[in-house]
Amino acid sequence: MLAIATAGTAALSGCLTGLLDDGADGTVLPAPDDQGAASEDLAYPAYGEPLPSFELPDATSDLVVDTGELETVAVVTTFFASCPAECGILLGQLAGVQSATADLEIVEEVSFLAITFDPERDDAEHLEANADQVGVDLSLGNWHYLRPDTAEAAEAVVTGELGLAYERTDESDRMDDYDFNHFVLTWLVNPDGVVERVYRGEYVPADDVIDDIEKVVEAFDL
Repeated sequence: MLAIATAGTAALSGCLTGLLDDGADGTVLPAPDDQGAASEDLAYPAYGEPLPSFELPDATSDLVVDTGELETVAVVTTFFASCPAECGILLGQLAGVQSATADLEIVEEVSFLAITFDPERDDAEHLEANADQVGVDLSLGNWHYLRPDTAEAAEAVVTGELGLAYERTDESDRMDDYDFNHFVLTWLVNPDGVVERVYRGEYVPADDVIDDIEKVVEAFDL
């Protein structure tokens, strides 16, 4: 079950029942062989490091998600729904991973947290349309479009907390006609809030992601 920030509710963290060989403290999966640098030398949370804790509302429901109170395996990424290329490809790939959680009957054990850094345009209607476009099944209840209240709040989370810089590029004089230069990263986070994997680029290795999720779910006995 996803930990939801509500008054008077205490969330229980996962219980790690096993580690794979050569894993860092607090992780299930072994160290990745393609990270390229030590985790502490990277700008963003990487293997074996905690995902920063923050609360954001789900724009398509009445939930508030607290990343510091994870009770599930979490797949976390950032995007903007008007993205002409990378974001649509990435979310389509992750929608396929979401579908696999249904096939594997682990829907309640996995949460997908897609954080928009374009709250000015990405309201509930726009995000629901995005779900239809990329194949996300909101009815499963494990996909959450997280929307900061303002552009400043989005920057505080995406750049300040997650370490991903992005830049707005205006395409014309119209207020709603703009794009972003941005990085494309996706985190796999265990129920204790520790990063197990960071997948770079929009073409995530879906089969590997599903396999990694299964291993973490099994190790935490979810």
